[in-house]
Amino acid sequence: MYLFQPWKLWQDETELESLPSPAAATPAEPASPAESPAVPARPLTVAARKFISHEHTTTGSVKIVRLVDGTYTLRLENLDTSNGPDLHVWLTDAPVKEGRDGWVAFDDGKYISLGKLKGNKGNQKHTLPADAKLYEYTSVSVWCARFSVRFGAAEFTKV
Repeated sequence: MYLFQPWKLWQDETELESLPSPAAATPAEPASPAESPAVPARPLTVAARKFISHEHTTTGSVKIVRLVDGTYTLRLENLDTSNGPDLHVWLTDAPVKEGRDGWVAFDDGKYISLGKLKGNKGNQKHTLPADAKLYEYTSVSVWCARFSVRFGAAEFTKV
């Protein structure tokens, strides 16, 4: 029972975190890779995308937001997925593939674990490490470490 944790199929955990500033995020001006963008006056969305489903139906969107202090955060908005054992949020270089091919797309890819999924529904944020080279990562995944499958993923589009 502990391995599969079937009770989680009927238990939702809702998280309702907000960004530190009440100002709405707006698109950033595209910067060349050589430029270091100026610190924004309000949070700026630098990449965004909607989730696609894999092992479990997963909806909502993901954004990378540059905060006014110059740090970056990954924001999951209106997330709705199944609860499960040992779910994590990963920033990855793995491609996002539709359907069953996307479930196990992490055979040898690079990833940064941003920690456990805080809830399977709602809004949440995960601070990105200061030394993360964001240009090396192209997608985010809700990853079930217990069974090595993606619940859902989103490939980033710069805005």
